[in-house]
Amino acid sequence: MDNRFVEIIQLIKQSRRNALAAVNAELINLYWTIGEHISLKIATSEWGNAVVRQLAEAIQMNEPELKGFSDKNLWRMKQFYETYRGNPKLSTLLREISWTNNLLILSRCKTMDEKEFYLKHTIQEKYSKRELDRQISVSLFERTMTGNSKLSPVVRESKKSLSNTFKDSYVFEFLNLPEPHNEGDLQRGLVSQMKNFILELGKDYLFIAEQYKIQVGNSDFFIDLLFYHRGLQCLIAIELKADKFKPEHLGQLNFYLEALDRDVKKECENPSLGVLLCQYKDHEVVEYALSRGLSPTMISEYKLHLPDKKILQHRFRELMNNQ
Repeated sequence: MDNRFVEIIQLIKQSRRNALAAVNAELINLYWTIGEHISLKIATSEWGNAVVRQLAEAIQMNEPELKGFSDKNLWRMKQFYETYRGNPKLSTLLREISWTNNLLILSRCKTMDEKEFYLKHTIQEKYSKRELDRQISVSLFERTMTGNSKLSPVVRESKKSLSNTFKDSYVFEFLNLPEPHNEGDLQRGLVSQMKNFILELGKDYLFIAEQYKIQVGNSDFFIDLLFYHRGLQCLIAIELKADKFKPEHLGQLNFYLEALDRDVKKECENPSLGVLLCQYKDHEVVEYALSRGLSPTMISEYKLHLPDKKILQHRFRELMNNQ
């Protein structure tokens, strides 16, 4: 492309994005207002339930080109309004995402905290309907919230912006790996499914390389996966272990982080972070391994199947009750 025209083309693209966002916000405002109107009419007994069906029929008869105003959708608008009317913070957020994504969150999320989490993440990560549906199915909310409590002490104290960035467990249901498998199988699968892997990690991750070589003295070492995180502005080394976590795994990853900070990290970047991704871990062993260390490292599990949402919800409630 001719460099003389890049700025104009970017202006056109941004204008289109702004127009789509304005149209979406106006559509959500319309559905909110319709829901409010129906809610008030029914609350004051001016309308019975049958009137909503009559309203849908009247819209279809008088404006047949208008879609999305069936009696079922009109009831959803009423529920939409009644769910968020007492929460001005969330009622602002929901105007920034599509109606389809709003309905997913409305129907599948039980608590206001969960709704707020997915509203914010949908805006931040720009989830499509398929991506949002997948994140709810893999219990992103519960896994992220429980993961926040299990960061290493150094990370928790020095990186206040890390909340919601890392998880205690990651779900790779898209890999279809056999059991047993080794680190090579896992690495090849993740690299070949990088789009889905980034969706699970978070879209601020930028993939740099697999088997990233660092040289210390006369020896070469290889980091399984190296990423850069835009929000944290730091390198993130991911080491893969297709078995149970062992305390000695930390030494290897800490060595890699030291080499990255000395030889690869730029002056403007923050110190590197590490994620040790293993198939199993004993939480007490993890706690002991991290309690005295100065390692900026997270130890997480990976799962190859969708998690049991009820179990995760139970763990999350226990965590909240103990705080």
